Amino acid sequence: MLGSSQKTNTDMPSPRFASHDLLRLTTRVASMYHERAMGQVQIAEQLGLSQARVSRLLKQAPGLGIVKTTVHIPEGVHADIEQQLEQRYGLDEVIVVEATEAAQTDDELMTRALASSVASYLELIVPTLSVVGVSSWSSTLLAAVNAMRPMSPGETKSIVQVLGGVGLPKAQHSATRLTERLAQLAKAEPVFMLAPGVVATPAAKSALQADPLCHQAMARFGDLSALLMGIGSIPPSRMLRESGNVFTEQDLTELRDAGAVGDVCMRFYDAQGLPVITPFDERVLGIGTDQIRRTRRRVGVAGGRRKFEAVRAALRGGWLSTLITDLHTAERLLAEP
Repeated sequence: MLGSSQKTNTDMPSPRFASHDLLRLTTRVASMYHERAMGQVQIAEQLGLSQARVSRLLKQAPGLGIVKTTVHIPEGVHADIEQQLEQRYGLDEVIVVEATEAAQTDDELMTRALASSVASYLELIVPTLSVVGVSSWSSTLLAAVNAMRPMSPGETKSIVQVLGGVGLPKAQHSATRLTERLAQLAKAEPVFMLAPGVVATPAAKSALQADPLCHQAMARFGDLSALLMGIGSIPPSRMLRESGNVFTEQDLTELRDAGAVGDVCMRFYDAQGLPVITPFDERVLGIGTDQIRRTRRRVGVAGGRRKFEAVRAALRGGWLSTLITDLHTAERLLAEP
């Protein structure tokens, strides 16, 4: 006989010690709820139980081995690879997109393959962010933004261009379009950086940094909630080569000699992800390495064979917190870390 000072155990019973009647009742309730899609109130009324009792039985069912949760991964979804990459490289999130074999060597096809998934991702996260920075020279980001649908008003106050975008007319339109279009969709203020991304001399950079049209954007770099970036490679993309920005063969030679394999926002790094500093760095007008790293959410977008080394090095160096890439690149990142 229990003494008055003793406590009865009200915790969930184990299958070994649960009575046959309890197992039968729990199974009945679980079947009605999960297989017949009956609500808890309806189950309670039919069985003559309280709703609280029904709720407790449903909570006990998994521990008793009556209910097991199975996740069936649909075709085209690669959650297992995404999770492995997140664990391998310490990322918050990875999104893996299927792309054709031809896209591995064709930048335009890869851009199309990635753009739809990037657009869906941005539609979800942008409304939750206050100040979003965007890199000017990413054809994939531009294609994604062009594919996006208008978003309901959220927390977004500003979309900030973090790298100069002035250049030849066609390229300049693309660079400013990215910031302008995303701001329109998010119902936020666009903050443009009305200057080239790369200038001829450090003196020209200093002069432009003092200009109010540049300063208004640069003053917001420390406020960024997130940074959206394409991942560049050596040599740079056609979009940048045709931009009219000052990017010479000597610059490329110096970067290669210093071990550069890729960049984000024109900040180059080597195969281990370590920053590469050359005279070119002193002519880039945009967000700096330390400011990039201080931004909590750093989203990188790239895919294809040409970008593999640049993507891997960006992950090794901790430049990204989120990666959106294609399946082939994702599998190589696991096989060749």
